[in-house]
Amino acid sequence: MSRWFNIAGPCQPDIHYTLSPTTRLPDLEELIQQRSYFVIHAPRQRGKTTAILALAKQLTATGRYAAVVISAEVGSAFNHDPGAAELAILGAWYDTISIRLPQQLQPPPLKQEQKQEPGRRIRSFLQTWSQTSPRPLVLFIDEIDSLQDQTLISVLRQLRDGFPNRPQNFPSSVGLIGLRDVRDYKVDKVASGGSDRLNTSSPFNIKVVSITLRNFHAEEVAELYQQHTQ
Repeated sequence: MSRWFNIAGPCQPDIHYTLSPTTRLPDLEELIQQRSYFVIHAPRQRGKTTAILALAKQLTATGRYAAVVISAEVGSAFNHDPGAAELAILGAWYDTISIRLPQQLQPPPLKQEQKQEPGRRIRSFLQTWSQTSPRPLVLFIDEIDSLQDQTLISVLRQLRDGFPNRPQNFPSSVGLIGLRDVRDYKVDKVASGGSDRLNTSSPFNIKVVSITLRNFHAEEVAELYQQHTQ
């Protein structure tokens, strides 16, 4: 079968030239064992999503975790309406999880969360799922910094609020994936007293570390070209 170089979204090993996608994410499994919350950031087309999709699959395959990559991007259409953003995000998460995890690891239906007041729905969903899951949850939330303003702050605060209750009542480990470190997430200038950035890890001051996904080494580029040559 023919294969191609890819820069448009996550690589698929059956049609794309690829390297081991997790080699540029050192020590993540140790962070996950420590029940850490963390940030992974890098510019676009650096391989973030490809790497975390592979890592989530590996973690689930060990039988120790239910690990999945979900995206917050659909909520960015509602950056000034956190309630609508929550419903859009939860709907997208539910659909994605139904595809990426086996039936026995999937969350219960969203009926309870849809009745919750805005500002509590994501926390409620993650708590209920953690309580019913046969394994600790590991979530990688991609495109987190596509959210802005009150919607971003609401999501981060709900994650922080549930953090002390992990792993039986909240995800054991969470990674936020985006273009920027958490201190550079955008917020409304008026709400933030004149600045358009958080300038601090709060309201996500529970993160242990921010990791920048490194560039490819020359040897790795050569290996990709060698695959093409062969």
